Amino acid sequence: MKKNWMVLLILLGLVAYSAYDYMNNRTNANGSESQTGQESGAVIGIHKGEQAPDFTLNGLDGTPVSLSDFKGKMVVLNFWASWCPPCRVEMPHMQRFYEEYVDKNVVVLGINLTSTEKSADAAQSFVEEQELSFPVLLDSKGDAMDTFRIVAYPTTYIIDDEGVIQQVFQGAMNTEMLKKQFNRLADVI
Repeated sequence: MKKNWMVLLILLGLVAYSAYDYMNNRTNANGSESQTGQESGAVIGIHKGEQAPDFTLNGLDGTPVSLSDFKGKMVVLNFWASWCPPCRVEMPHMQRFYEEYVDKNVVVLGINLTSTEKSADAAQSFVEEQELSFPVLLDSKGDAMDTFRIVAYPTTYIIDDEGVIQQVFQGAMNTEMLKKQFNRLADVI
């Protein structure tokens, strides 16, 4: 019995070290840890205070959409998958928040981690089931997932109207948490 626990502890240690190493040694798609944003002069990266890296993914209808299309709006950038239980719990809150804040220069942008889904149709079925009306993009190759180093589902980035990351949350959020973040951000801007 002690041998089993020892093996389990060693495996957990290896997993923890791998996650640590992954987070500290991965580079973004351009081969460097960060870049300087051309417009704002802010460092491009995935941490609070950095300019969010731009990306382009297809929407559910096949139309290409970029993060930069929402410049001038505050963005809730939410990475999720239909098979993820916390994501399923969170989605009605994202929808409720979107409905309440859509007229306040705020957008919810859902990024389905399509490369982790059983089928390409899973995202469309989930969106219909949940009656989601905010934009949903398909990360079919995992490019945005890699760029933003998504290791926990869901992960949410709160981005201000200049494209600067203000908060990063791993795990499910509810409507009140989202409102609190944006009300705080609106007071600062």
